[in-house]
Amino acid sequence: MKPPRLASQIIAITLFRILLNTARRFVYPFAPALSRGLDVPLAAITSIIAVAQFSSLVGVFSGLLADRFGYRRVMRGGLALLALGMLICGLAPTYWPVFLGLVVACLGKVVFDPAVQAFVGSKVPFERRARIIGIIEMAWAGSTLLGIPALAVIIDRFGLQNSFLVMALLGGCSWLAIGCFIPPDQMDVHGAARRRPMLSVLWQLFRRRQAAGLLLFGFFVSVANDSLFVVYGAWFEQAFAVSIVTLGFSAVAIGCAELLGESVTALFADRIGLKRALVIGLLLTSGAYLFLPFLGLTLPLAMAGMFLLFFCFEFTIVSSFSLGTELVPDARATMMSGFYAMAGVGRMIGVLLGGALWPLGGISLVCSVAAVLTGLALVSLLWGLRGWQST
Repeated sequence: MKPPRLASQIIAITLFRILLNTARRFVYPFAPALSRGLDVPLAAITSIIAVAQFSSLVGVFSGLLADRFGYRRVMRGGLALLALGMLICGLAPTYWPVFLGLVVACLGKVVFDPAVQAFVGSKVPFERRARIIGIIEMAWAGSTLLGIPALAVIIDRFGLQNSFLVMALLGGCSWLAIGCFIPPDQMDVHGAARRRPMLSVLWQLFRRRQAAGLLLFGFFVSVANDSLFVVYGAWFEQAFAVSIVTLGFSAVAIGCAELLGESVTALFADRIGLKRALVIGLLLTSGAYLFLPFLGLTLPLAMAGMFLLFFCFEFTIVSSFSLGTELVPDARATMMSGFYAMAGVGRMIGVLLGGALWPLGGISLVCSVAAVLTGLALVSLLWGLRGWQST
């Protein structure tokens, strides 16, 4: 049987990731609907979000497993977790089963993503890496622009319980289909990642300066971004008295900005060089944070400022994924899962930090701190990559 072409593999992986990202992101806009459907307070739904974010820490071990046992096996495991989690939600649509099911489904994304990034890193030359990673990362914007609206239609017409069952069915079909697109794992049984104890591999990752620098970068940019993301709705409501519909439209605008950032990464990051792209992206992102309060004189300007900010951030973060797949070639999945774990910790801290800064100084204080944190990300990156060259 002729092996599938790389283009077919990338298309399939992108579709799988749209499904996984939709399962991860839909709780945010549909939190009120979940609250009503499960007959619980809204705070109970936000608890699910917090625990789902914490699952990124568990995901660091999925990278170790992918490097040791193979990328396709772990990708299949992620899709199985998605299908299982959504099935639990659909069969028992009460709070605690849904809590468990959504966390299991979100863990599926945490397991799936590092294996995908490592798979691309092993198949695509470094000089073309950003193009492919940028295409795959369009699934993040795709979940906002396609997945969540489609799920909204399903919930509206068939109810919340049936929407879970549809997601479970799609997850199961994806689990079956992945074998048609991703070749069987051909792991080197004598390779370094399989010989060393798993925790030793993880410890060695943190001892490498280039890896540690990117991990700190991921932490700082995530703290900065989520500290703003968690309060921008309150800013819009307070400053412009916007409706829920307008806030929903702002989420679509952010999705468009993410798509543009991913597209620009795919088109240009390889040409200008990933290290240079990251430095440029961080400088632009930091500037966007600083200028956002001044752009917030009117609602259109504020939305334009948010669009610019999320475009710069997405260009930066997707470029960092491409670079991360090359920093530790003998443990690519471990590197990427460590990156996602540090970013997850950053997001949790960012949510708490933004909530604390908002009543103290409003959007100006939040953006100023975010700009400083982005500067720390730049310092961490430059420290880590000093003298590093791709092999």
